[in-house]
Amino acid sequence: MYRHLFKRLFDLILALMALPFWFIILIFIGPCIYFQDKGSIFYNAPRLGKDGKVFKMYKFRSMKMNAPDIRNKDRSTYNAEDDPRLTKIGKFIRKTSIDETPQLLNVIKGDMSIIGPRPDLPEAINHYQGEEKLKISVRPGISGYSQAYFRNSISAVDKFKNDVFYVNNLNFLLDLKIIFITLITSLKRKNIHSNSRQINS
Repeated sequence: MYRHLFKRLFDLILALMALPFWFIILIFIGPCIYFQDKGSIFYNAPRLGKDGKVFKMYKFRSMKMNAPDIRNKDRSTYNAEDDPRLTKIGKFIRKTSIDETPQLLNVIKGDMSIIGPRPDLPEAINHYQGEEKLKISVRPGISGYSQAYFRNSISAVDKFKNDVFYVNNLNFLLDLKIIFITLITSLKRKNIHSNSRQINS
């Protein structure tokens, strides 16, 4: 019942409650992003959604305009504290996860959930193996099990395992717990960057 009905209602209530606070963030962060390099405030990233549908995921832009796409060997996006592609304000909004807050709009639209597996790049669907495909049976989330407990400190393989665990155990109490742990992890700024240093050019 929660998975198919109340979770969506829960998402809408939380997103609408948070929206006025997000507008305040937008007022302060938006100009900082723009005047850093006179570029777009938002970055619209194509991502894989529920049932394999591709959607535009909204983020505050943390990188310089036209920054090259760099990937780790496991095809995940490269993420490091010394990433030269980040702007000064970009480093701050990454550390605090403020760059993810525009995804509240994705939640209201129905593309995403507050809690769920983090959405993959569209081409990832061609590499799912076995139970990994379960992650697209639910809406992707602004935060999820891996993000709450590990953020970027574990491999893509372990993230997939955690996504499968979440889908198989999805319930209201688990979502509440992940929200609570996400807030603590974000405030402590723990495990922000990937341990992987090997990248594809």
